[in-house]
Amino acid sequence: MDARPPYDIVLEDITKVHGHGRQAVTALRDVSLAVEPGEFVAVVGPSGSGKSTLLNLAAGLEVPTRGRVAIGGEDLARLSDDARSDLRLRQIGFVFQSFNLLPTFTAEENVAWPLEFVGVGRRESRRRASRALERVGIPDAARGRRPAELSGGEQQRVAIARALVGEPRLVLADEPTGNLDSHTGRSVLELLRSLNREQRVTVIMVTHGALAAGVAGRTVELRDGRLVNGASERETRRPDIADESAELSWVVWRDAQSVTEWEAVQLTAWGVSLGAERNGSMAEAV
Repeated sequence: MDARPPYDIVLEDITKVHGHGRQAVTALRDVSLAVEPGEFVAVVGPSGSGKSTLLNLAAGLEVPTRGRVAIGGEDLARLSDDARSDLRLRQIGFVFQSFNLLPTFTAEENVAWPLEFVGVGRRESRRRASRALERVGIPDAARGRRPAELSGGEQQRVAIARALVGEPRLVLADEPTGNLDSHTGRSVLELLRSLNREQRVTVIMVTHGALAAGVAGRTVELRDGRLVNGASERETRRPDIADESAELSWVVWRDAQSVTEWEAVQLTAWGVSLGAERNGSMAEAV
């Protein structure tokens, strides 16, 4: 069995330019970032700093204008479109701000369908989904409920179970607490941190919140498309997410347009429509 590569993801001298000529906009400039297996990295920065572009590149959904992106030692530029899609399905889990659960599916079905999508049988998919939901604290009674019947915190826990059910090497989370109140958000952050520590799941989380960034082992800051801070450990004390006073640091500047665009791109990559209806198996429905 091959040893795990020294880095789960490497972005090397990345520059990304959108558009051409006088309309060209440089989203990222000479950004380099290497994330080791089991790291929890928070990416912070103001609106327009390049955070969403960085996530798109990390997911293999955009191609850099210059530079190299590698996931698990695989140079994405050397892979075909089909191979990149397969890598994304099998090695990357996504957690969205807006949960993006399929409304006509139960909690268990929402977690199980990505497995069916890659060829896992229905019975085995349901078994793995049930185990993933147990890991994130969703009780048996809630697993047969549809998203509208769940609280916001329960929906995000289901979304995290969906991201982890395929045992990806990397989880990309975009403002996972952005639609939650501070108390529920703290519990979701604690869940992500405990899964990262216990399961050695590598997490890259984009956030505007100081408290959310505080749970990460490393925080990197983007400003005007440049990486301006990438310390291996935060120099200041991390907020205690169990501490009520930490709510004072719960500040979120919404970036609805970029968040919506990023979520839509991910769902398109999965071949999923939030309005999808049942049509036989879950794989057929998406």
